[in-house]
Order: sequence, then structure tokens, then C-alpha cells
Amino acid sequence: MNKILIAMLCIASTLTFAQEKETSNLWSSGRPDGHAPISVMADHVHHKKEIMVSYRYMTMDMRQLRQGTDDATNADAHANYMVAPQDMIMNMHMLGFMYAPSDKITLMVMANYLENDMTLQMRNGNQFSTSTNGFGDISINALYSLFNKNRKALHAQIGVSIPTGSIEEKNVLPMSMGNAVQLPYPMQLGTGSFGTKLGLTYLGQCDKLSWGHQLTGIININDNDQDYKFGNRYNFNNWIAAKAGDNLSVSIRLEGILVDEIDGQSPALTPMMVTTADTANSGETFINSGFGLNYLIINGGLKGLRFAAECTTPLYQDLNGIQLKQNYNLTFGMQYAFH
Repeated sequence: MNKILIAMLCIASTLTFAQEKETSNLWSSGRPDGHAPISVMADHVHHKKEIMVSYRYMTMDMRQLRQGTDDATNADAHANYMVAPQDMIMNMHMLGFMYAPSDKITLMVMANYLENDMTLQMRNGNQFSTSTNGFGDISINALYSLFNKNRKALHAQIGVSIPTGSIEEKNVLPMSMGNAVQLPYPMQLGTGSFGTKLGLTYLGQCDKLSWGHQLTGIININDNDQDYKFGNRYNFNNWIAAKAGDNLSVSIRLEGILVDEIDGQSPALTPMMVTTADTANSGETFINSGFGLNYLIINGGLKGLRFAAECTTPLYQDLNGIQLKQNYNLTFGMQYAFH
């Protein structure tokens, strides 16, 4: 993991090549490349009394088993478990609200609605599916601007995650004798734990380019009502965006992700039943690449409205135990800032 972090830091340093000589200009979000790729949250602050509302739709596709950095088969999973997952689609609708009571502080609230669908296969070859949907956890954050000068800006983030999402989602399964039983960890809608989020974001611009580096950590504080907590998550994002006109920008992004293993075990789950019910099959390391587009309306009654999209794919993934590997993520969004 140390080698990965060193590589990411080298990339972050390399991206700063675009910095120009000092000027008196401030870094500005009022450009098509003034926001990070739409998959990145809390990437910018606002001016005093400015408001921004946002909507994002994200779909994640996972299929085929993987063990560590190697592909795995159903036979590998069925050697120790009765059921093996085949694929999973997670759709998420995210609503965001940002308000700046001052030029230094921006407040942010995020809520989401999830739709999870998974296909699984039993040892005898029969397949079945499970699904859940509902509201997830809510996060409340404060962003504090540390500086903004010479087209460079730095802000810190501190936030709290409130466990509003269910961790008791159930389905009737082929082996449950007609009874609804609790589903494994990936199918739940929330964490059941309070959490804290810490982050630091650096931004820079020149006439044609913008870039940024963001380091964040999400730490789950307490065991939930079922005596476990999801693993902490650490993200290191790096992106660079180029203006393709007054309204449009294109971006590339490189992201490193480290997710710790689930701590504890739910008494409502039987680990030997399915890989997703065994906490040994949790935790992962990713390096993802992303390509994005941002379109900003700069005139008329809809001035300040943005449309954005990004596609991300994994360049490297190391999964603890046997898990479904990620295939791709697609994110679409709208953002509207006004006073």
C-alpha cells in the first residue's frame, strides 16, 4: 500500500506543472472547469450567502468474482460457501444542498436513495436474486476556506454521518422456508454507525486548465445495533480539467481508495451461507481512472446551472477474500448555484 501512496503523491506533484506565475487573481468556480468531476464531493466553497442545490445519479456495475488481485470462479466460492454472488447493480440518487454563511465557511448536507440488485448462484447451479431500496445515511459537513490567492485555493472539511439508512433489510430466499431473512452487508442501505469525515482539498487554475488534489477519510465511530461497523474509507483524488470553450470542459481523474475490513459480525447472518455474509470478504484497495464532462450555462435566466457526467473504471483492484469485482461507475449530475 505504501508504494501505491507514493505513486499517487508523485502523480499529484506532476499535475501541478500547470501552475503559472503569481497573479493577483483568485481561484474561481465560475468557469466550466471550476468544479471537480461530478463524482467528487465537497470540492469547492461558496461566497457569502451563495446557495447551491445538486442532484446526482450514480450507477455501479459489479460482476465476476475476484480474490485478491486474481479472478476467481464459482467453484472457488462454493468450496467454502453455499452461495456465490454473480453480479450486483447499485443505483444511487443523491441530493445536495450547500450554503455559505460567510466567505470562509460553507455548509453542506447530502442525502441519498439507494437501489440494490444482486444475482446469486447456489451450489446446485440454481440462481436467484435479492433487492433492496430506500434512503441511506445523511451527512452534514462544514468546509473552511484556508486561503484563496494567486489562482490557488485550499479548504478543509469536517463532517458527521448520521445513520438514517436501514441495516435490517430482508428478503425471502430459496433456502429460507418462505420466511424473510436478513440480507448480507452489501445489500444494506446504511451503516448503522455514526461517522466522521475529514478532508483537505487543494485547487489551482491557469487560463485554460484547472486541477485539484483531495484527501478524505470516513471513520465509523461506534458499533451499530448488530455489533459491527463498516470499515473506514480513505480516498485520494487527483484531477485536471481543460476548457473546451466558454461553456464546456473535459476532465481526467485518478483516484486511490482504501477500505478497511468490516469490524465485528452481525448475529443475524451465517457466514458460511454466502461470501457476502462473511466479514473476511470485505475491504479493498482500488486505483480508478475517470473521464468527465462539465457544461455550464453562463447567460440568461438559467445562469449558474451545470450539467456533468463522468465514467470511472478500475485500473487496479485488490479485494480481501472473495468478492465481486467492480466493472464501471457512471455518474450524471446537475448543479445550480445562486444568491
